[in-house]
Amino acid sequence: MATKPNKKNPVVEEILYNGANWNEMEDEFTQSFYEQNLSQFWRPEDISLQPDLNVWHVLSDEMKLAYARNLLVLTFLDTHQGDIGMPVVSRSLDDHFHQRKAVINFMAAMENAVHAKSYSNIFMTYMTTPEIDELFRWGESHKNLQQIMKMIVGYYKELDRFNYLKRFEEFSPNYKELDFNIAQWKAMVASVFLETWLFYSGFYYPLFFYGQGKLMQAGEIINLILRDESIHGLYVGRLAQEIYETFDNETQDQLQEWLYKFLLELYHEQNELVESIYDSVDLSHDVKIFVRYNANKALMNLGFDPYFEQEEVNPVVLNGLNTETKTMDNFSMKGNGYQKMKSEMLKDQDFFFESEKIITFGGKKK
Repeated sequence: MATKPNKKNPVVEEILYNGANWNEMEDEFTQSFYEQNLSQFWRPEDISLQPDLNVWHVLSDEMKLAYARNLLVLTFLDTHQGDIGMPVVSRSLDDHFHQRKAVINFMAAMENAVHAKSYSNIFMTYMTTPEIDELFRWGESHKNLQQIMKMIVGYYKELDRFNYLKRFEEFSPNYKELDFNIAQWKAMVASVFLETWLFYSGFYYPLFFYGQGKLMQAGEIINLILRDESIHGLYVGRLAQEIYETFDNETQDQLQEWLYKFLLELYHEQNELVESIYDSVDLSHDVKIFVRYNANKALMNLGFDPYFEQEEVNPVVLNGLNTETKTMDNFSMKGNGYQKMKSEMLKDQDFFFESEKIITFGGKKK
């Protein structure tokens, strides 16, 4: 979409609509991310969770509760990332970035329709309906989880407000392009923190079991989600770096100060949330190390140096972060090597052969 001045009123612009031309690249990386996203597509129903029940039934009540509450946190994050996070970032991009918008919109659909749906499938397999209802009530009343959601979604809503101003009040004194760009960058930071930090930190317990050969089907779902989130955070982080580079030095310094303040605020809430989930299974200390590890990864996706000191993460969990293709039993697991088939149209030349072969039956030519 492009604009041109209106001759009758130069302040009012006429909209010229255009289409996405995938024959031309918008940049050197977006189409690669598009192909990667599409090749990784999977459905929650592709993986049967029934084989996990033998292990689930012998876990202690404390382990079951920690596992379920941990996935509930991920459900809340995924839901709002798909509902508002990714869509509002997509809407903030300039109108000519059709390919970038397509990639982000695809990611948004994966967050809620695939990832959050996957956690619900786990709940429905492992738990009773009253237990699931109680689990969601726990999340809705948990002060730390609600505060994390408020902080993250708050920056999405702020960008949504600026999207409206840019679209409908661009020439009013209420709109300033610098303010819009700052709101856009902050929302992208919130998105990367959610994708690369909060999501990854929440994968600790499923990977902890997976690395011990327990709850393998749910662990395989986590592996597939890990594979998605890794490129989500990387892509939005790349876009955020582009915006950050347009700011002058003074603005960059102010935003970097905000970045670390936001980081520490989230870290405080995340630590208390971790304690409320993992104290009962004596894992809070290890999980907090993993939280700091992933916070550093998120900062690097945004182009900043790590903030926390390097620590030794539980090797069982760290190994689970490796999303290289695994060989799976095709009757029970899809495996993270599952990829959407690539195909080509048949062409006339596909039916031309170098030489004609004569097939004989019983010594007679046919």
